[in-house]
Amino acid sequence: MFKKGTKLYSILFNKCPKCHEGDFMVEKNLFKLTKAFKMHENCPKCNFKYMMEPSFFYGAMYINYALTVGLAIATFIISALVFDLSLLKSFIPIVAVLVVTAPFTIRLSRIIWINIFVSYDASLKKDVENEQ
Repeated sequence: MFKKGTKLYSILFNKCPKCHEGDFMVEKNLFKLTKAFKMHENCPKCNFKYMMEPSFFYGAMYINYALTVGLAIATFIISALVFDLSLLKSFIPIVAVLVVTAPFTIRLSRIIWINIFVSYDASLKKDVENEQ
């Protein structure tokens, strides 16, 4: 399920969707906010260009919207059912969760977006191994 060649592997381990070897983002630490959203222009291993066209990752905003709405609904349900907070008081935990998880959801939405359009190429694995 999480092996190379699956889109889930690329998404969960932040790897290039084409070769599953190179890192997608420059910084692995989510909370180094100065570099948290910096992506490599090309894959360090297979040289696949991540920005396939200008403004390609604008579509990731739709993925990010879905992720944040899901988090907000889950937070509301937990705050209302478990902690018995009113509608107005439940906005505080919702905002807190969305602010804390923003670096994660932004990065995740970008890698999901590119994985929608790019598939794994097993022949690249052989090329990368031959170069080393």
